[in-house]
Amino acid sequence: MPYGINETMGQYSELFMLLAAGTYTVAFIAFAWDLAKSSKALRAVDLKAAQAEEAARVSVGAAAGSRGESDLAGPADRAERPSSSAGRGAGAGGAVTADADMRYAAERRAPARVAVALTILGALIHGAGVVTRALGAGRVPWGNMYEFLTTGAFVAVAVFLLVLVRRDLRFLGTFVVGLAIIMLVAASVAYWTPVGHLVPALQSYWLIIHVSIAVLSSALFTLTFAMSALQLVQSHREKTVAAGGTDKLGFMRLVPSALSLENLSYRINTIAFIGWTFTLMFGAIWAEKAWGRFWGWDTKEVWTFVIWVVYAGYLHARATRGWTGTRAAWLSIVGYLCVIFNFTIVNQFFNGLHSYSGL
Repeated sequence: MPYGINETMGQYSELFMLLAAGTYTVAFIAFAWDLAKSSKALRAVDLKAAQAEEAARVSVGAAAGSRGESDLAGPADRAERPSSSAGRGAGAGGAVTADADMRYAAERRAPARVAVALTILGALIHGAGVVTRALGAGRVPWGNMYEFLTTGAFVAVAVFLLVLVRRDLRFLGTFVVGLAIIMLVAASVAYWTPVGHLVPALQSYWLIIHVSIAVLSSALFTLTFAMSALQLVQSHREKTVAAGGTDKLGFMRLVPSALSLENLSYRINTIAFIGWTFTLMFGAIWAEKAWGRFWGWDTKEVWTFVIWVVYAGYLHARATRGWTGTRAAWLSIVGYLCVIFNFTIVNQFFNGLHSYSGL
């Protein structure tokens, strides 16, 4: 039996969502500031290292001239030359990237710390908005597009913050927080729905099981999408620098190498794929409970299966067929675009048994 609607809680929820979007916006600016400031600092370090290397070459030339005049100087008299590899692992042309293990370094980046603190504050406010929406509706807040977007954005940010405990993924902050802002704005502008009861078909405990796993898996896919996009940019940058070109993407100096991004993205995609497999399985079980069949080729069911096939192909191709590098990144991106299509276009424009967008 559904609980009564509390419109006051619904209004509080909308206020919390607005405050969360504002806080995320300031965090987004702080993350962007961190990338710009740190990139400038690394350029200064590289310039200093280049100057030291040039001075060492001049010293070597002078020493060679002295040896031409006298053969008395032996190896024991030669001064040890400064190493040009000092610093943050500069590659050809100063192609600096973050460490491959993505552990936290000793240096303190004040803008990044501020950005993370603001993101945590925004997530707390955002979580309050999700909870008050649930209290206002008397149920889990996953009954329409507005609630899917607001909850999905919260889970994506929460997963990002949890991963930050073990890995320094602050370079993803602008992407993850930026996507959360877009999702909150889209929810408020295009998909706003007043607090209300669920349609009868959704009044089941399977809603909690099926949708919670789907939202969590989608949040992980969001992280890997950002990593794959950065992988393509970093790969292009690395090739340009290796060929002797100019490094025009200074902010990418804080981002790990393309290979490191690919490896971490692959591991996270593996976990997300397992979650999506359970999403597909539990959805079929729920369909049998609600409509008397496990599979009916409904548009939503088909696209959920398409997403599963794309990510299965990605994992198989990378693990057994040697599809690495940009091909793997593009497959990951295509999989996430299918998630977005399934979540927006299918929900909004295709009629079927899953037409619960609230529009």
